[in-house]
Amino acid sequence: MHKYLFINVFLVFSALLGTSAARAQTHWQFDVPFVPTPHVVIEEMLRLAKVTPQDFVMDLGSGDGRVLISAAQKFGARGIGVDLDGELIAESIESAKVAGVSDRVQFLQQDLFKTDLGQATVITMYLLPGVMARLQPRLLELKPGTRLVSHDFRIGDWKPDVTTQIRKNAFLWIVPAKVEGRWQLTMALPGGEHRMDLELRQKYQEIDGFGQFGDRPSQIWEPRLSGDRLSFVIVDDRDRDNEAALYFEGQIKGDVIEGQLRRGAGKAQTVHGWRAQRVSAVKP
Repeated sequence: MHKYLFINVFLVFSALLGTSAARAQTHWQFDVPFVPTPHVVIEEMLRLAKVTPQDFVMDLGSGDGRVLISAAQKFGARGIGVDLDGELIAESIESAKVAGVSDRVQFLQQDLFKTDLGQATVITMYLLPGVMARLQPRLLELKPGTRLVSHDFRIGDWKPDVTTQIRKNAFLWIVPAKVEGRWQLTMALPGGEHRMDLELRQKYQEIDGFGQFGDRPSQIWEPRLSGDRLSFVIVDDRDRDNEAALYFEGQIKGDVIEGQLRRGAGKAQTVHGWRAQRVSAVKP
């Protein structure tokens, strides 16, 4: 009797062990296991990204589809979700039908690393750090101004533009334009057109640099880069008795920046146009 009891216990244990191993293999066959994001965190992510009906949202590792369905249902957006798990894709498609947003969202079973991200204005993610780091180069090549929002995990060493915490961390990045390099700037100041050499250095959205009137270097103050919008301040000190701050704001379009600058402050302030052309990249 004891012999048969031992054999039966052994067979049951072996069966359970085999089942657990199979489940573990299924669970870890993807780079990111499915862990659903709480709805209140989803709403915060979409709020942080300022999603509107004009946005096209791409959810990478879309799981059961809840992020994209919320974006369509509560914010009026359109979009695509991608995931490797066919069962979750089928569940997402059915959930979108129930929510009445099937005409606004699509779910595809495919590798996010092989997905064309170019049509996205907003990308949502709940991915592990290693996956985020692998994605980073592709994300940086997206159109400047594209908003990236993540639940819990950051994109490598790229500092977020905004961080909030409502139950969980939510991070927002705005893809920056590439402004690093040497630029030749022209501006219509009082007394005629003036030229200035401008050198900008960049690490993600963080920038610094200096301008130069002739052989007089001028430090850049308060530099800010958000998507394709650039602003900075230079002090025009060519005449020490009549120094004035030049407040530059401009839009970056490839190798050209155009915008307006305000000279001085208060009643003495004047507004002028400016334009910069990139002439070379900064050498490392």
